[in-house]
Amino acid sequence: MVTAYAPASIANVSCGFDVLGLAVDAPGDEVSVQFNDIGKVRIVEITGDEGKLPFEVEANTASKAVLSLVNHLNYERGIDIIIHKKMPFGSGLGSSAASAVAAVVAANHLIGMPLTKKELLDFAIDGEAVASGARHADNVAPCLLGGVVLIRSYSPIDIIELPVPDSLYTTVVHPHVEILTKVARDIMPKEVSMKTAITQIGNLGGFIAGLYQNDLALLGRSMVDVLAEPYRSSLIPEFQSVRNAAMYAGALSFGISGSGPSMFAFSDNSSKAEQIGELMEKCLTTKGIDCKVFISKINQKGASVMW
Repeated sequence: MVTAYAPASIANVSCGFDVLGLAVDAPGDEVSVQFNDIGKVRIVEITGDEGKLPFEVEANTASKAVLSLVNHLNYERGIDIIIHKKMPFGSGLGSSAASAVAAVVAANHLIGMPLTKKELLDFAIDGEAVASGARHADNVAPCLLGGVVLIRSYSPIDIIELPVPDSLYTTVVHPHVEILTKVARDIMPKEVSMKTAITQIGNLGGFIAGLYQNDLALLGRSMVDVLAEPYRSSLIPEFQSVRNAAMYAGALSFGISGSGPSMFAFSDNSSKAEQIGELMEKCLTTKGIDCKVFISKINQKGASVMW
């Protein structure tokens, strides 16, 4: 049996709607795989999902990713899948992507590693698309590869791994409320003005320049979302209060993780990251909203085989 771990991810990163993502250390999902004697891919056990996830192979992100991989390879041995769900649903932290990535990494290792990690991307995207309804890589790519990833093109898929400043920390707060990705997408306008597009493009360029120049001040002031946040923030309880608390504590930037409700802040040292987390958590708990805080540097390892 092979077990792989895939970490949570922050998609969009404020200024890069659908084209930027980064990995964090926790939370994450684990998926175990082993051979079976029936010559088919199947799910034999799911833990931690409270009965929410389907066992149907085509309808589950983990099994769909493995099925896509074995079909591509014309691999004939059957594979059993055990999903250890350790990430919250509808969190904005790439839960469905993590299951798909962990599954395909474990399966590739089980069958002798015929493909490189980067070559597994398309199959993980196939799996994640079961949940999202579209082929998006802003969670899958950083979850698989680690670091900060730019998706330059979706057709064909073209990703660029960006440099990561050593002193950059992330603080993520996950309020225990659920926001469906479909709802978060439907609330946004289908078209934007030229002015809005130019502002977002400038911010994205500034963010990338900040990474290459190791300029955290430039990075922070570039992380302004004029596309999604003005609409999605209304879905997140106490959004403005949490933002104010994070910035007061010295955050470089603040934004929505993916489609929410999780929110994140960047900072330049661990103690500041801890202070930001404490204040963000206090903002929510004093209003009766349970939440959990995760603090780490950017995860540059991505998904990995545990044993």
